[in-house]
Amino acid sequence: MSEPQKVALVVGAGVATGGAVARRFAKEGFIACMARRKGDRLDVLVDQIEKDGGRAVGYSCDATDESQMVALIEEIESTVGPIEVACYNAAVGAAHSILDFPTEDYERVWRINTLGAFLMGREVARRMNDRGRGTILFTGATSALRGKAHLAAFAGSKHALRALAESMARELFPKNIHVAHIIIDGPIDTPLMRRVSPETFETRPADGVLNPDDIAETYWNIHCQPRSAWLSETTLRPWLEPW
Repeated sequence: MSEPQKVALVVGAGVATGGAVARRFAKEGFIACMARRKGDRLDVLVDQIEKDGGRAVGYSCDATDESQMVALIEEIESTVGPIEVACYNAAVGAAHSILDFPTEDYERVWRINTLGAFLMGREVARRMNDRGRGTILFTGATSALRGKAHLAAFAGSKHALRALAESMARELFPKNIHVAHIIIDGPIDTPLMRRVSPETFETRPADGVLNPDDIAETYWNIHCQPRSAWLSETTLRPWLEPW
């Protein structure tokens, strides 16, 4: 009896990093299971992966809803295959002065950036622990390293995500589960970034902005690392990014 095909789950898949990670793992024979709040927005990405010869499935899931996350993992594990790699890429920001920062905005950012990561991480870790293997990847940001005016919610949530990833790595490494936190320190070439910051692309060379496919290559390489030399955190930035 043949082994079931392995699954790479990407929560927060879209036109940039998440979609690129899904495509990269699909290229290696994984079934790309992708989730976002409105799953119909994944149709184009699913079609693209399948046209390239891969397999992909899109799901609607509110990552901050415990029951939905539990159901998502159960459905994938029972109907598609074992989740060998799970990547949490969902993120949102809000910019306000601390003097009038709305509580609901602060909580929403924390729920999407941190709580959702915890829920996904816990649920897939339970399955991986039973199998004795797996890779869990969390997408971080510059704000995981330092706060900035008006970004209290985003920085706080990304600091917490970093702590979550480190705590999970310390517990799960000895169980043969590789947990890594990838800090993206710089602008990513996305349609949104091109709209809100066109000057970035006018003043920099093409490789002066993070390319989603190049980011995804690092995610794949992390998954392939021999366990005698696992990393738990790395930082990606363009060659001319100040830091």
